[in-house]
Amino acid sequence: MKIKTLVIVSAIGIALVTPESLQAQAKPKPVKPDAGDIKEDGKERPKIDVAKIKERLKAAFDKRKKKRGDAKKEGHKVGGKKGHKGGGAFGKLVRDDEKIKELRDAFHTAAKEQHAKVKDLHKQLKDASDEDKDGLREQLKGLRTEWVEGMKGNREEVRARLKEIREEFKNKRDEVIDANDDDGDDPGE
Repeated sequence: MKIKTLVIVSAIGIALVTPESLQAQAKPKPVKPDAGDIKEDGKERPKIDVAKIKERLKAAFDKRKKKRGDAKKEGHKVGGKKGHKGGGAFGKLVRDDEKIKELRDAFHTAAKEQHAKVKDLHKQLKDASDEDKDGLREQLKGLRTEWVEGMKGNREEVRARLKEIREEFKNKRDEVIDANDDDGDDPGE
């Protein structure tokens, strides 16, 4: 009998709880008042001009793109001050050195010539037949190896000139101090 009573009481409890659980739903979102042209204070909201916003975004995008392009051209800056070119006195010596300027200019002209040759070969490669493409590819590989060798040579010349500049402007402070000590001019003697 106890089990029978227990089953009946639980059935009645479930029957009473079920309608409440069926009606349980998420609270509906409150209805927002029409966000027209008037605020709560009675003042008018400024109208949003989509074309003007797009124009401003495009201008900002172009400005960012230009700055990034300039940064790529200029490369990493050594030195702290803004607008300061180079890394200090030694950098100025290197930039102003005539031989280094000549090497740099020669490298730039060689790079332009190389680029023009490669571009021309690529155009020929597009229009060439299958048999001709192999020869053009070999020419491109040859140009690449020549370019790499030329770059190594240029790099070695620049390195050699930098060593010369370092030797020329080397701080000979220790040698001068040692020479002064050998003279015996110390005040405590």
